[in-house]
Amino acid sequence: MKYTSLFLVALLLFPTVCMPLVSFSFEVNGASPDEEFFFGVTFGGNTTSEAKLLIDKVKGYTNLFVINNWDLALNETALTEICDCAVDANLYIMVYFGFVFFDFSRLYPRWQDLFAEAGIEPFHVPWLVAAGDRWGEKFLGAYVLDEPGSKQIDLGHYSGYTTTHAGSNQTTFANVSDYSDAARRFVRGVGSYYVQRLNNVSYLGSIPNSTGVTIPVFTADNALYWFDYLAGYDAVFAEFGWNHNEAQHIALCRGAANVQNKQWGTIITWASNDPPYLASGAQMLQQMNTAYYSGAKYLIVFNYPQLNPYGALTEEHFTAMETFWNRIHSFPGNVVGKMESEVALVLPKDYAWGMRQADDKIWGLWPADDLSPIIGEKIATLISKYGLKLDIIYDDCQFNYTEKYSEIYYWNSSTPLYTSSMPIIIPSNALYATLMTVAITIICIPFYVITKRKNGESKKQLLQIRHRKPA
Repeated sequence: MKYTSLFLVALLLFPTVCMPLVSFSFEVNGASPDEEFFFGVTFGGNTTSEAKLLIDKVKGYTNLFVINNWDLALNETALTEICDCAVDANLYIMVYFGFVFFDFSRLYPRWQDLFAEAGIEPFHVPWLVAAGDRWGEKFLGAYVLDEPGSKQIDLGHYSGYTTTHAGSNQTTFANVSDYSDAARRFVRGVGSYYVQRLNNVSYLGSIPNSTGVTIPVFTADNALYWFDYLAGYDAVFAEFGWNHNEAQHIALCRGAANVQNKQWGTIITWASNDPPYLASGAQMLQQMNTAYYSGAKYLIVFNYPQLNPYGALTEEHFTAMETFWNRIHSFPGNVVGKMESEVALVLPKDYAWGMRQADDKIWGLWPADDLSPIIGEKIATLISKYGLKLDIIYDDCQFNYTEKYSEIYYWNSSTPLYTSSMPIIIPSNALYATLMTVAITIICIPFYVITKRKNGESKKQLLQIRHRKPA
């Protein structure tokens, strides 16, 4: 009777414990590749032949090609040819522009003379407008103005220049009154000049000389992600490199994107300023995994300078990329293992301290203040506790973030100010394995015991028969 009861318990537990595992296994084996994830390399070369060589090398294990060269942004013919080659190889494309020329007739005469002397034609706006028709969904958009936040912190101006093209001092932040005033000037400056001419969004309506169509705009950065998004970028790529704290940069970039309903990604940049510049293949693979399983929609490998026919990438890097690609397509991240942000740290409104090192400036205009080490310690504590589940966001009344997180900390509080009544729980692969082990144990032990008992009884009966005396 005791064994029968144990067997019945096992039968009752089987669907409860194992059905999720059966479903899990089915989804993994039958899942299609994660088509919403874009993985690729930048191209920093100068010629179409160099681009074709790199495209042929990576087309089997990437789906994105980023043309990232200042000179190519001035060469319409070569730029179009390279985009054609990438799309023919079934790759998505993204094109870098350090600036976007608009209607030539609206330029000051002096600028017209300078461009004419350089032999530069302002093809950017019509080229971008036609890109959607020529390449369809394969054209993801324009990568515009590299590192505006980082340049703001390091140099005091998002353009990276302390003087204008005319030689006079930059006045964007002249007589700035406070952090919020600096935030307004940064957002308006980056947005109106660099971003809104492409996505055709303005505080005052349509912008003259803009494309007139919505073109997604991207950039890479390592500071001020929140304000990049406010300026109008559709996606920002957090930079992995130079021993930066990857968890912190993910928290800042993903947090800003999450609250502002934007996309985010990562770009693996140089590990040092000395050759060979890039990290090893093994290190790069670890960075790829970290970015992907943290939920990045874009993952790009920065490939510059041209140290070999393919750029700065070597065979160990290509092997790492192929290993990563095969892994995520064997076990798509939308089914297995992707990390969701659960906890948020809220920073004071417009407090744009660089947060990369202790002596980073605030808005590139003020030195770090007494609040900086407090926030730095808070970030370190929460990353130690929550790891890649942490987002870092800003206090801004135009965004409602309380429903996005299970716990929310404020910069000056040691306990969460808000705790969801239903915390987010994401089963891990280890948990599934444990459940499977428990299920198998619960089910198999009764069969083993019952079978062993029956075998013992049969053997006993057989011995009795053999030793029975004849009547």
